[in-house]
Amino acid sequence: MHILKQLFFALALIAVTFAGWVYYVPSATAVLERAGLLDLVGIEPPEAQAAEGRSSRGGGDAKVLVAPVEYRALADQITAIGDGQALRMVTVRGETSGRIDEIGVESGQRVEVGSIVAKLDDRAERIAADRAQIMYDDARADLDRLTRLADTGAITSVSLQDAELALRTAELEVVQAEYDLEQRIIRAPISGWVGLIDLEIGQRIAAQDPLAVITDRSKIQIEFRVPERVIGQLSIGQPIEVTPLAMRGMTLLGEVSAIDTVVDRASRTLRVQGRLDNDQDLLRSGMAFSVAMAFPGETLPAIDPLSLQWSREGSFVWVVRDGVVQRVPVTIRQRNTDIVLVDGQLEEGEQVVTEGLQTLRPGAPVSVENAPASAEQTEHRSVAESGLRKL
Repeated sequence: MHILKQLFFALALIAVTFAGWVYYVPSATAVLERAGLLDLVGIEPPEAQAAEGRSSRGGGDAKVLVAPVEYRALADQITAIGDGQALRMVTVRGETSGRIDEIGVESGQRVEVGSIVAKLDDRAERIAADRAQIMYDDARADLDRLTRLADTGAITSVSLQDAELALRTAELEVVQAEYDLEQRIIRAPISGWVGLIDLEIGQRIAAQDPLAVITDRSKIQIEFRVPERVIGQLSIGQPIEVTPLAMRGMTLLGEVSAIDTVVDRASRTLRVQGRLDNDQDLLRSGMAFSVAMAFPGETLPAIDPLSLQWSREGSFVWVVRDGVVQRVPVTIRQRNTDIVLVDGQLEEGEQVVTEGLQTLRPGAPVSVENAPASAEQTEHRSVAESGLRKL
């Protein structure tokens, strides 16, 4: 007798649990329908329930809000850390040794190409240049005199050739003396900004001693690496987004300026060089940058995140087609803040349900509350508005 009571209690508990599952779980009816147990438990199919509900409510359909399906490209974005360097950077050196007589620049000053950086003592070179000029004038006078005598036959052709050779030698001596004199003036080879210099008048320097560093930072070049899988999508002039690591709130736009030809075997990456303008002169050579590049991928349906639903089979959406809703399985490919890219049987412009999802069943008719107005309704509204303005 005690066993029969326990058995009866267990059956009652199972019945109550089953009834609660059928009543409170929306997917229970669909499970029983696939198992062919609806008739056994005395439950009508969803279509009959929907029809009965409509008749009891006087034909009222479930009210829902919808959003259109768009098609967007799947974004493949990569980020990398790169080192920045100036467009050009030159270390100024003297070609000869000597004592500094004049300094023409200051630290941090912008100079143009050809500006004087420093002058060395040039007295010896000036003396040599004057001597070479005197020798040239003398050789020119001798050649003129012998040329006049050659017309009378008083000198030989050999003497005339010697005079011409002496004149040519004197010309080269003048050129050499002028070159040596010019080397005593050290000029800026490029336009740019002078770095910190440590020069003093009277200081003696040797040949090839570094005097100053001139940097052209009007543009900054950034060297970074990208994975080999995107090599086929790289191109010169491709846009990049650059963020200085020292200035997190700043995002700059640049472009790819050079692409290497060899993939590194160890890291399977390719070296790429980008370039961006430095019009505000906020960037410096040697700074670290975060570089982002976006590569468009395949085109996929884009839906509102609110329309996504889940079941044991996976994610799905409710689509309004011919006034009724249909359940369409989808696979999430990319999730953004305002949109989700999915893979599924969705056409561009179709309406997916975003609100009112709780009571939906496959094939149930719905009433779309935010359906876009038709062209005819829009035209009638425009005519009415114009009439009101005339009044």
